[in-house]
Amino acid sequence: MGRGRQKAKHTKVARELKYFSPDTNYNALERELTGHPAADPRLDEDLAKWPEYEPTESSDYVDHYAPEDEQKRA
Repeated sequence: MGRGRQKAKHTKVARELKYFSPDTNYNALERELTGHPAADPRLDEDLAKWPEYEPTESSDYVDHYAPEDEQKRA
C-alpha cells in the first residue's frame, strides 16, 4: 500500500474515533460516582466463604504507606 493510501486510511480511522460517541449509561455512572456499589453476586458468594475479608469501618486500620507521623495521629 502506498503512503498516500496508508495516510488516508489512518485519517479515516482517526476521524471515526474522534466523532464516535457511544451511548452513556447515566445510571451506572451515577452509582460509580456516588459510591453505591452495584450488587455483585460473586462478591457476596466469596464473602460468605471467607467472612474475615468482610470490609468493616474499623478504627484500627493502619495505612502502612503513610508517613509515620500520620500513622500515629490516626
